[in-house]
Amino acid sequence: MEKKSKMQAEKHLTGTLVLSVFTAVLGFFQYGYSLGVINAPQKVIEAHYARVLGIVPMDRLATNTSEEDGPVPSTIPSTVPGTIPSTIPGTRAWGSTEGMLAPPEDPAASPHVLTMFWSLSVSVFAIGGMVSSFTVGWIGDRLGRVKAMLVVNVLSIVGNLLMGLAKLGPSHILIIAGRAITGLYCGLSSGLVPMYVSEVSPTALRGALGTLHQLAIVTGILISQVLGLDFLLGNDEMWPLLLGLSGVAALLQFFLLLLCPESPRYLYIKLGKVEEAKKSLKRLRGNCDPMKEIAEMEKEKQEAASEKKVSIGQLFTSSKYRQAVIVALMVQISQQFSGINAIFYYSTNIFERAGVDQPVYATIGVGVVNTVFTVISVFLVEKAGRRSLFLAGLMGMLLSAVAMTVGLVLLSQFAWMSYVSMIAIFLFVIFFEVGPGPIPWFIVAELFSQGPRPAAIAIAGFCNWACNFIVGMCFQYIADLCGSYVFVIFAVLLLVFLLFAYLKVPETKGKSFEEIAAVFRRKKLPAKTMTELQELRGGEVA
Repeated sequence: MEKKSKMQAEKHLTGTLVLSVFTAVLGFFQYGYSLGVINAPQKVIEAHYARVLGIVPMDRLATNTSEEDGPVPSTIPSTVPGTIPSTIPGTRAWGSTEGMLAPPEDPAASPHVLTMFWSLSVSVFAIGGMVSSFTVGWIGDRLGRVKAMLVVNVLSIVGNLLMGLAKLGPSHILIIAGRAITGLYCGLSSGLVPMYVSEVSPTALRGALGTLHQLAIVTGILISQVLGLDFLLGNDEMWPLLLGLSGVAALLQFFLLLLCPESPRYLYIKLGKVEEAKKSLKRLRGNCDPMKEIAEMEKEKQEAASEKKVSIGQLFTSSKYRQAVIVALMVQISQQFSGINAIFYYSTNIFERAGVDQPVYATIGVGVVNTVFTVISVFLVEKAGRRSLFLAGLMGMLLSAVAMTVGLVLLSQFAWMSYVSMIAIFLFVIFFEVGPGPIPWFIVAELFSQGPRPAAIAIAGFCNWACNFIVGMCFQYIADLCGSYVFVIFAVLLLVFLLFAYLKVPETKGKSFEEIAAVFRRKKLPAKTMTELQELRGGEVA
């Protein structure tokens, strides 16, 4: 049976399907690039911010400011003789040059202000994603999956242009605006891409192709980290190009989308275009008979017609969807609050605290491990199942977070604890890619049928981006407050997520959308057979 299923999957893997999925997940590549690109050049960009904001001592400005940074102001107002005040309201001055300590070596005259601007530069990307994620269902149904992905690419191109031209204006404003607009694109793309990929993929390949979202993300992160090395683009002259470079992927995606067929499920169920849906299926499946999938779509269409249109409010108020909505939101929360984005955003800083001599290269090592194990998860997800991998990943991350904390706390007593912290970070990333990384991106599309799917993806996307923003904005402050104990918070959260997943997350491997919906319906029956209980708890793999 397994051999037959494998042969059937290979039969369905056509060139058009590969092109369509590759083109779609370029949106997630841009998402990953935007996540990782802000990490390596942090100090270079912060130093540039400090110069532009005028909160650097005059002698440092005279020696460090290059021509493209703009002229050095000839006069700075001073309220006390011999002092250089901050030009930002509410920030402290460097202090008197007469009889006082010399200015610190750090170019940031007001670290709190720079922390604020830097945190905003990192996290505003997620604000854009939060705002746009609510419109995913509307734009996907209004324009169709392919046309919607075409249109939203304009946002990516504009956002990347702003960042690429950051040195021509107030850099902090242009970067924050550019990352916000890029976030708008990624918020839409992170909903449209799983919707499209899940609808064009055959059931036998849906999980494997769904994990390609995460592979695209980690590939984007890795490439951004490599290009962010100071001898490539992560230096004072080239960092604007580094930030804006994912616009190239947006242009590539735009032209490739012109070659991709529309989702047959969208054509059949939403538009009622039976012949066009058959033609799209034949392009995607080759010479396979499309009637079996057409029959499945007809069942979905009837189900959607009986459900009418499902709004976001109805998802929460209807008992029919409540269980699935809770699961969909919790897997998104667990992905972001697991602590993984703290690693992605601030890994260089974490390696520095752990005593690593070359933290940037260690960060790139994380990116390599990230990519390798995402590739492995592509093959694992259809063999082991979604639920078991999700549980295994959460458990491994929990143990890694504890080990990371022990390593950081004892580093001052034992120098070799830096290796413990470093190994724990690598294991943390590996276990994330085993389950909590890829699975939330496509399991939401699997949990809901055609009717409620767009609304469900919208709220799940908003939840994911909101958690992303909270981590990006708050982690630096929490890390400063908690010091070496910061990952204790994530360890506690991971324990909560592990218990929830064990009790509530169903197995979706090999099931049609109708069968998955039936899993949640059976939860409400007063009498349950032992077989059904095993299926709900992952005891049986379909």
